[in-house]
Amino acid sequence: MRVLENLAKFCAILAGFILTGITLMTCVSLVGRNTTGTTLVGDFELTGVAAGAAIALFLPWCQARRGNIIVDFFTAKASAHTNARLDRLGALLLGLSVALLAWRTAIGGLSSWNSHATTMMLGFPEWIVYAGMVPPLVLTAVIALWQAARGFGPEAGE
Repeated sequence: MRVLENLAKFCAILAGFILTGITLMTCVSLVGRNTTGTTLVGDFELTGVAAGAAIALFLPWCQARRGNIIVDFFTAKASAHTNARLDRLGALLLGLSVALLAWRTAIGGLSSWNSHATTMMLGFPEWIVYAGMVPPLVLTAVIALWQAARGFGPEAGE
């Protein structure tokens, strides 16, 4: 689990750099628009592309740290053992869902590659975004499936 956590941490740091870049680009574009009347062409496209990649890159760290929302209204009075089993079931379902999402994202990227799809203003190849999202989605699925199989406590290798 330590290796998975380190990979997840790397993904989160990379996402932070991407979001910092988006913020700086947006500031430059807004200052230019409001002072000289010029703007960065395609800033809206780049923001969308980078935000999608950043969201995918934050997912592994969120799962590794158990940062996903848990609705425990119905299980608040259940035993610790029951809650642990339900948490593992939730991790299994999330892992399977994210694995499906990673697979479909990879298919979408291949489709985008084959059709040479690009963004409207800049002509940025869309397949790059898909390719950037697949590895963190796969990592999220692996982390969740590991948690489903091994649990969340110190005995799980955390």
